[in-house]
Amino acid sequence: MPGSRDALHRSALSRREAAADRSRASQDRGAGASERTEAELDRDTALADRGASARERERSSHDGLTGTYLRGPGSVELEREIARARRTEQPLTLAFVDVDGLKAINDSRGHGAGDRVLLDVANALRATLRSHDLIIRYGGDEFACVIAGLNSADATKRLDLVNAALAEAAEPASVTVGVTELQPTDSTEHLLARADAALYRERPEPRRNSP
Repeated sequence: MPGSRDALHRSALSRREAAADRSRASQDRGAGASERTEAELDRDTALADRGASARERERSSHDGLTGTYLRGPGSVELEREIARARRTEQPLTLAFVDVDGLKAINDSRGHGAGDRVLLDVANALRATLRSHDLIIRYGGDEFACVIAGLNSADATKRLDLVNAALAEAAEPASVTVGVTELQPTDSTEHLLARADAALYRERPEPRRNSP
């Protein structure tokens, strides 16, 4: 009958259209999933790039031998710590640590021995101080330690332990330490100068030649 055939035809057409709609929807979902995957990959790549850049900045700001801050980047961190100490009204201690007789060690035992002493000093400072304290390789044989939240007396007690650790090292050595505390009227230059003067006062007197 013509009416029945038309109904069957319309039913088959509807099924084909529904199947086509499902296929298109599936393809759209697949495309969306693909787009999301690409977006996630882009995001992961960007995060990895930022992480690599951060690691590169970290390497460029730290001494390759001792792993401590280099003087330039360390001076920037010192300024930040001074500003934080003023803002929080917490004490801040600056210590200059001088490796005793490093030139003599280099001359008598070789520069490899001198490098090991520098590394031992840096490790002893890290073990003695806290993880958030700053250690800066300030010169060839000198370190600066920025100790936040401790007054000079408490910081000195910690630093007094460094020589005991160095006496047990494979390359025995010692350090001289000068300590000062941030004062309300200090500029950075005043603080550094006072720490340098404190170190100078603590240095052993040079031996004089007998007449």
